[in-house]
Amino acid sequence: MSNNTGIRQHLICGKKLVGTLHYALDDAYENMGPDGSSFFTTAVQHRALVEGNNLAGQIELSCPGCVSQAPQVLCFLQSFWNGQYIYANINANNGRTSKDANTLLGSIHTFDPAANCDDSTFQPCSATALANHKIVTDSFRSVYAINSGIAEGHAVAVGRYPEDVYQGGNPWYLCTLAAAEQLYDALYQWNKIGSLTVDTINLAFFQDFSSSIATGTYASSSATYSTLTMAIKVYADGYFGIIEQYAPESGALAEQFSRSNGTPLSAGDLTWSYASFLTAIARRNAQVPASWGEAAANAVPSICQATSAEGPYTTPTSLPCSTATAIVVTFHELETTDPGEDVFIAGSIPQLGNWNTADAIALSASQYTSSNPLWSATISLPAGTTFQYKYLKKEPDDTVIWEDDPDRSYTVPIGCSTTATVNNSWQ
Repeated sequence: MSNNTGIRQHLICGKKLVGTLHYALDDAYENMGPDGSSFFTTAVQHRALVEGNNLAGQIELSCPGCVSQAPQVLCFLQSFWNGQYIYANINANNGRTSKDANTLLGSIHTFDPAANCDDSTFQPCSATALANHKIVTDSFRSVYAINSGIAEGHAVAVGRYPEDVYQGGNPWYLCTLAAAEQLYDALYQWNKIGSLTVDTINLAFFQDFSSSIATGTYASSSATYSTLTMAIKVYADGYFGIIEQYAPESGALAEQFSRSNGTPLSAGDLTWSYASFLTAIARRNAQVPASWGEAAANAVPSICQATSAEGPYTTPTSLPCSTATAIVVTFHELETTDPGEDVFIAGSIPQLGNWNTADAIALSASQYTSSNPLWSATISLPAGTTFQYKYLKKEPDDTVIWEDDPDRSYTVPIGCSTTATVNNSWQ
């Protein structure tokens, strides 16, 4: 089967799922009530529908559900703007102000480098997204002790939301980096457009960098544009300064860092923290993703209504593959040995010598080190075979030392894959 055929099959299944979309959506943290809706999830859902339709066209399919539902999802997305900032969640009834880094994440995950500063999709340089950036980041200035005394317009540690109590309610590395990334995205968009616009919505944001700034559009050739963008670049870099200040010397990024002293907390080596660091660095260097088609999908319908797309879900069939009849199984055994000792594997099948130590399979010490005493052997075995086996050592005088009971058991897998690995330690 070609890759294109596989994509077509999965897309057809996905098209049938479009009809199941609804407006009660969990948020980026998976902790919202059953009736709430998330800005982040709604925004990325709109993007997914647009990209799904674009993909369908590229492989000579259509996605009418994508076409009909994307504008209505975009229409619903406007419900999250309250005139001052973006509600992270609506109808959640959780007692929070809904000032939340969820909204920063939503803006950077729907960033389109080919877009203008469109408010409808809350592009990073849009007036709504900039106003929201200020209100969200400012909400943490008085919450965390490590932010004490840091003036507006200067970077601070950013958490999920001010009322957070999870693990004591602390700043998150990924949220702090998201604040930087949105600003780098905005700088990219302004440079592409060749100007930036100050209006009554985002005026307070720009006043942090020029107290006397007036509303209007400033061309990239103007001194005001240079002053503002240079100051915003310094501001964005400040969030990296926060990360540098509160990351350990090893550079490891946990999930959170203490609100009182900056000590790393909660899950260690969080993948999302590292990913946020990498994407923020990329945007700082003007390395941006491909356009997802925002320019052709930012018009809000004149009438917003809850609609659905017909298309009952059917269980997708597995993609066909050739079931392997023989599997190349690599056995790894960790055992510290003395010079002259060798490790073997013997077992209950002919390929492993039928327990005869003279016919046992020798393992290689090519990857053996003092810190990782690894012995390995690769053996071709019939798929589905179940057998018992053990490891043994042979001394220079041919004395045999078996590992302790019980016998080990293994079943060679059946499937498309032609390889498997078994990891053991001497028992």
